[in-house]
Amino acid sequence: MSVTQSGAGTAVEAGAGERVEPGRPGSATAALVAAVLGFFVITVDVSGVNVALPAVRGDIGGSMSGLQWVVDSYTLMFAALMLSAGALSDAVGARRAYGWGLGVFTLASLACGAAPTLGALTAARVVQGSAAAVMVPASLALIRQAFPEAGARARAIALWTVGGAVAMAAGPVLGGLLTTEWSWRAVFCLNAPAGLAGFLFLLRAGRSPRRRAAFDLPGQLTAVLALAALTFAVIEGGHAGLTGTVVTAAGVAVVSGAGFVAVEARRCAPMLPLELFRQRGVTVPVLAGFSLNAAFYGVVFVLSLFFQEQRGQSALSAGLMFVPMAAVTACANYLSPRAVSRFGPRSVVVVGLLVCALGCGGLLTVDTGTPAPVTALLMIPLGVGGSLAMPALTSLMLDSVAAERAGTAAALLNTSRQTGGALSIAVFGALLAGNFAPGMRESLLLAACLMVAAALAAAALPRRSA
Repeated sequence: MSVTQSGAGTAVEAGAGERVEPGRPGSATAALVAAVLGFFVITVDVSGVNVALPAVRGDIGGSMSGLQWVVDSYTLMFAALMLSAGALSDAVGARRAYGWGLGVFTLASLACGAAPTLGALTAARVVQGSAAAVMVPASLALIRQAFPEAGARARAIALWTVGGAVAMAAGPVLGGLLTTEWSWRAVFCLNAPAGLAGFLFLLRAGRSPRRRAAFDLPGQLTAVLALAALTFAVIEGGHAGLTGTVVTAAGVAVVSGAGFVAVEARRCAPMLPLELFRQRGVTVPVLAGFSLNAAFYGVVFVLSLFFQEQRGQSALSAGLMFVPMAAVTACANYLSPRAVSRFGPRSVVVVGLLVCALGCGGLLTVDTGTPAPVTALLMIPLGVGGSLAMPALTSLMLDSVAAERAGTAAALLNTSRQTGGALSIAVFGALLAGNFAPGMRESLLLAACLMVAAALAAAALPRRSA
């Protein structure tokens, strides 16, 4: 695929002589709006559902492990399919892949909103997560296609990133409002008008080129099986102990993980080139991204339950507890690229991770008697540190790989982040199952330790990698 200039604008040429013309005037803006809308609802469905979990249990029943699966079934598929979803986007064209993903995501959201049982809700969440995995790389490809000029593209990607950051921080607020004023089902049904709006903007976007792209089916199947089995073992093991089923699941996770490594090592075009892990500039951001999302997702999960089940707050009141963090997070996310330009990505990553660790440490002092304003203020460092570190982690990762590996590196980073979120909810939920108050403190301490370890690893990077 190549980009050429013509009197009518920029045209993209696909392989085999196929020529794809740009869209109508305003198509670039339409593509950006469609991409941001999709990324926003995808991210809200990661963070906003946490606040609705007690209402879900009150309406259709379910155990703590069942509630964990409502969250993790989505996040797992999101993580496991991310690496190969880019190949699908390339093969069918970004606009078509994004349209398919958005359509399936919207229908699955309606199925979530209408789910009569926890099992049906979890199954619909699996479909949602699969569609989300297709939408993310396709949305970035849409932006790349719509903004061929580097400066304009950087600004567009920044807006896309800010949209996701705002959704992550504001998700609990929105989820609490919808759950209190209407129902937990409204959290999912909100995706229908957003999906329709995304389609309308997508129709105005330019057509996307296609290119041949290999799909790594053995690698994909072993990756899904390994992550699913590991999460099952952690969730069920935390509630039922080392039963035969749990041990079997752990064994399947180990065998599938080994199979994934063996498959990727032997394929000519693997979805995850293993040689990437020979570079510390790749392994450290992967581990730091895992730790960062583990802390953020896990703490939001724990606090959402704490506010409602231990303090007796409504879903709306619980959501409002996240407002100060959401507001400051958006600002810090905007300032992070400037800090990276001035101090370098390594320094910003280390500072951001340490601020997150301090935030988790501060929350260790919270109990049912802590005033609500104090609790809300203590949550702010977690959001600030994460929003500072994440853009810098992305810069650190992309600076460490060749340009032709940028897409794979970005997918790997996002996969590690989503995996960290899924496993933290599995582990933290297991810790809460025995006794909530000690389990909450153990979860926060574990999150703080993860942040400190990741910060030390980032600080040890040589300057040439940063």
